[in-house]
Amino acid sequence: MRRTSQGLQRSTWRLIGLLVSMPMAVVLFGAVFMVASEYLEGKPMSFWSSLEWASETLTTTGYGAYAPWSHPLMIIFVILTQFVGMFFLVLIFPFYVLPYIEERFEARLPNVLPEMNGRVLFYRYGPAIESLLEEFHRIAADFVVFEEDMEVSRNLRNRGYEVVFGKLSEQPDALSGVESARAVVANADDHANAICILIAREQGFAGPIYALADDPLYRPPMLQVGASEVFTPSHVLAAALAARASNHINPPAEGLHLLGSLVGLAEFRVRASSPLAGQRLGDLRLRFRHGVTVIGQWVCGTFNSATGPDTRIQPGAILVVAGAHANLAKVERLAIPIRRDGPIVLAGYGEVGRRFVEMLNDAGEASVVIDRQALPGVDIVGNILEQATMVRARVRAASAVVLALSDDSEGVFATAVVRDHAPEVPLIVRANRAPTIPRLYQAGADFALSVGQVAGQILAYHLHGEQAVAVQHHLKFIRVAAGGLAWGHPWRDRVRERTGAAVVAVERGESVIVEFDDTFVVQPDDTLFVCGTPGSLESYLHEFETTLADGQHS
Repeated sequence: MRRTSQGLQRSTWRLIGLLVSMPMAVVLFGAVFMVASEYLEGKPMSFWSSLEWASETLTTTGYGAYAPWSHPLMIIFVILTQFVGMFFLVLIFPFYVLPYIEERFEARLPNVLPEMNGRVLFYRYGPAIESLLEEFHRIAADFVVFEEDMEVSRNLRNRGYEVVFGKLSEQPDALSGVESARAVVANADDHANAICILIAREQGFAGPIYALADDPLYRPPMLQVGASEVFTPSHVLAAALAARASNHINPPAEGLHLLGSLVGLAEFRVRASSPLAGQRLGDLRLRFRHGVTVIGQWVCGTFNSATGPDTRIQPGAILVVAGAHANLAKVERLAIPIRRDGPIVLAGYGEVGRRFVEMLNDAGEASVVIDRQALPGVDIVGNILEQATMVRARVRAASAVVLALSDDSEGVFATAVVRDHAPEVPLIVRANRAPTIPRLYQAGADFALSVGQVAGQILAYHLHGEQAVAVQHHLKFIRVAAGGLAWGHPWRDRVRERTGAAVVAVERGESVIVEFDDTFVVQPDDTLFVCGTPGSLESYLHEFETTLADGQHS
């Protein structure tokens, strides 16, 4: 408060000085104009008419009848006066008047917490909580943002958020009343987070405090001073990127080994020119023509399960297809298979990039690291935007390309450049802010993740007990008894429409059947292999009144 008062005093004196200097300038230039008009132009002017001329000139509002002039000195004087007027308008007003208005506006922002009963307090705004606050605001969840940046505070208030402006280091009593809050989320730098945690505990807050740390080394100290949980969003983001890029870290489907070598799971990119693009599964009849089952498709980073014959394949989508390996090879004539046998190329070796490479190394994945600086761990020093750099890194032979650039604008442009150079390679991109995600998909990214998504998922789980954003997708194979599908057909009894899951194989005695003609009938003692998301598999077990086969764990 003391700092704010001092700033207001300074701005007030500045405004007073401006208000005094403007009349003085009008009087000075008016007097000179009166003398010059009489002796240079031969047009005697009254003092008040001269003042009127000076005010019109200095404020750039026009001259009325006092123009034109013929004497060179008079013209030079008029020009000089015009420039002085522009000086007042362009320099004095922005640097003196606007700061005064802004600081007066600053004084009207709350500097103490409102009633916090049941509310969540967020200390400092940033990309990590941007998506979560938008969701809170959408569902009308009660929260307050304590912000130390004036401009950010005004923007938050303009968006309808309840915001308190202050400086914790100078106003420790600003958190008075926090003891009745539901939770506290510290989202500043690590040192400021520690101060927030200490002050909240000193005020008597006994609830959960969640801190978002930049450096994992500071996790133990934050826990020591009172944090309930400390998360490192940049590391969680790196883990999510690694899971997208590496099948060793995140296998394409859990339980695929149950089928042995008979059935595989493959991904195919559907170009706009592909005969599959825009077609309905019911019209394509891929099951009966090629013996394969489309599990679903990735579209702009979202996995959409194939729910029946009306499912339409989107141009540019990545199809996830299950079937015998020989049958999967037939699909290659219709769509481009995505290889998973090359190194993973990473561009951007910052905090996220380093953690990403550590995870790849732990999983035994080969990687090629590109960065503009010759840092330890960088394989190629160069710019990912340059063709020569991409050629040296053999981007077209990569199993995936990951862009972990620190600037979102550069990331969008790099996405378009890499997609143009290597149209078939999976492209995974990191973003700082959630609004960048749609632009990345428009530029050609297959998967895009932001810090706000992963941090929002973590915090939403702890604050609401649910996920705000599904960062990772999970497919699974299970073995089940025939149950309610006995005497039916695996592909004709509307399994997809009823559950969202798909039967991809039937185990009968010592053999596993992966293709089913029209006469095929499921026997009561058959064991079925079903693929789907956890939710769709749960629906299948309920809909067909069956259970997991012997030895299968949920």
